[in-house]
Amino acid sequence: KPEKVQSLEVGYRATLFNNLYLDASYYFSYYRDFIGFNVGVDIDGFDPDTNFPTGVQGYRVSANATDIVTTQGTTIGFNYYFGKGLVKDFAFTGNYSWNVLNSGDDDPLVPAFNTPEHKFNIGVNGRGIKTNIGNLAIKDWGFNVNYKWVEGFLFEGSPQFTGNIPSYSLLDAQINYLVKPIKSVVKVGASNILNNKQFQVYGGPRIGRMAYVSITMDLGSFK
Repeated sequence: KPEKVQSLEVGYRATLFNNLYLDASYYFSYYRDFIGFNVGVDIDGFDPDTNFPTGVQGYRVSANATDIVTTQGTTIGFNYYFGKGLVKDFAFTGNYSWNVLNSGDDDPLVPAFNTPEHKFNIGVNGRGIKTNIGNLAIKDWGFNVNYKWVEGFLFEGSPQFTGNIPSYSLLDAQINYLVKPIKSVVKVGASNILNNKQFQVYGGPRIGRMAYVSITMDLGSFK
């Protein structure tokens, strides 16, 4: 059956002291006929000598939960803007999220929620920065540095791919430069810049550093 959900959500959003932007929310959801899967085996019989099962075939079938399943979570984020003169737009950012799933204790359903309970991001960014290197004036450049932490969780993908995902952290960084005469933005950066190899799907490949260079151009500036 298709699963049905009813959710209650509340939130708060405000700007404080002209510099701090806050955004927080909480949800609680009730699921009926929550879709997961059941795992079982089909056997032909038992060996009379060893009493071991023979002709064993494992299987997984989609199924609905027999009990009401509830999920709840919250997200809190902030942007704190500061800097004048040297830095036109400088910000310290962060967010935290908490998510849990509650299923019936007697329900054999494997819910495959596959979501970490805790994770957060902390970052700092700036744009419109002006500086001097010797007699060379450099302006209109910016940067973005972000640190992410994800708590380990149980990944329930299938009978052969079910296991724990360890906690991991990532550091991303980027610098960019605005070329005003041709209205172009040049970006150089990397995700997982420290090459902390980790996997987000049990049984999947480990993910390392990815570096990139991009140029965004406004073709209308050449008219």
